[in-house]
Amino acid sequence: MTQCIPSASAARFAWWKPLLFLAVVVIGLWYVKWQPYYGKAFTAAETHSIGKSILANAADSPWRAALDYAMVYFLAVWKAAVLGVILGSLVQVLVPRSWLMRLMGDSRFGSTLVGTGLGLPGMMCSCCAAPVTAGLRQSQVSSGAAMAFWLANPLLNPATLIFMGFVLGWNVAAIRLVAGLIMVLGIAWLVQRSVPDQVVAAPVTVTHDEQPFLTRWLRVMWRLFCNTIPLYIVAVLLLGAARVWLFPHANGAVGNTLIWVMLMAIAGCLFVIPTAAEIPIVQTMMLAGMGIAPALALLVTLPAVSVPSLLMLHRAFPARALWIALIGVACSGMLLGVLGLWLA
Repeated sequence: MTQCIPSASAARFAWWKPLLFLAVVVIGLWYVKWQPYYGKAFTAAETHSIGKSILANAADSPWRAALDYAMVYFLAVWKAAVLGVILGSLVQVLVPRSWLMRLMGDSRFGSTLVGTGLGLPGMMCSCCAAPVTAGLRQSQVSSGAAMAFWLANPLLNPATLIFMGFVLGWNVAAIRLVAGLIMVLGIAWLVQRSVPDQVVAAPVTVTHDEQPFLTRWLRVMWRLFCNTIPLYIVAVLLLGAARVWLFPHANGAVGNTLIWVMLMAIAGCLFVIPTAAEIPIVQTMMLAGMGIAPALALLVTLPAVSVPSLLMLHRAFPARALWIALIGVACSGMLLGVLGLWLA
C-alpha cells in the first residue's frame, strides 16, 4: 500500500500544474498584450499611426540620452518583461518536462514548427521573450524549437502585422510576414543543424518535488532574473546613449543606397525597441527622406534581435547559436533591402 502513495500523489498533481500555467499565460497575455493591442488596432486604422517614434528628440548628452531612452523604453515594456520572467520560471516548475520534450525536444523540423506556433500568441519583443526562451531551454527544449519560439514572438507578431498594414500599407505587411516566416524557420533550422543540443545545467533543487512549490518557483525565478535582467538594463542604457549615431533623422540622410541598407540592417540588429516600435520609427524616418530599401531592412532587423536580448540568452544557447541568429538576421535585412533597391 505504501508504494502506491507516491504514484497517486504524482497523478493528483499532474493536472493542476499545467492548468495553472495555462491560466497564468492567458490572464497575463490578455492583460499585457491582447487587450491593449485590440484597442490599438482601431487607433491604427483610424489615424494610420500608432504613436511617435521612440527614437525622436534624442538629447545631445549621451548620459542624458541614455537615461531618457531607458525611461521611455522600460515604461513601455516593464509589464511584458515581468510577465516574461514569470512565465520563464513557471514553465520550468509547472509544465512536465516530458510534455515539452515530446512537443519540442527533438531535432526534427516539426519541433521548430511547434516552437514557431507557440511564439505567435506571445506577441512579445525579443527581450521580453528571452526569459521564456531561457526557461524552455532549461527544460531541455531543442535549440531549433527554442530559437523559433524566440524569433517568432517579434517577427510574426499578428498585432504588429495588423498595425503595419494600417500604417505603412498592406503590401509592406505582407513582405514582413513572408520575410519573417523565412527568417524564423531558416535561422532556427541553421541553429538546430549547427549546434548540437546539450543538457542545460540546472541545480538539483529545481526538480525536487518534495520541496514546496513556492520555494522551488522562487529559486528558479531568482536565478532566471539574475541571469537576464541586470545585463538587460545595462545594455539598454548603453544603446540609449548611442541612438543618435545609430539612427540619423536628418532630412535625406538615409538614402536609397546599398551602403545605407547595410548600415541600417546592422544598426537594427544592435538596437533594442518595444513591440511594434519599428513601425513609427520607420514611418518617421521615411517622412524625413529615408528610402524604401533601408526601411525594409529596418522592419525585419529592429524587432528580431538586439544586443540586450542576445546577452539575456548567453546562458541558454551556445555562443555559436547566438552568432548564427545575429548574422542570419543581419543578412536577411540586407537581402530584403537589396530586393527593395531592385524593385524601386
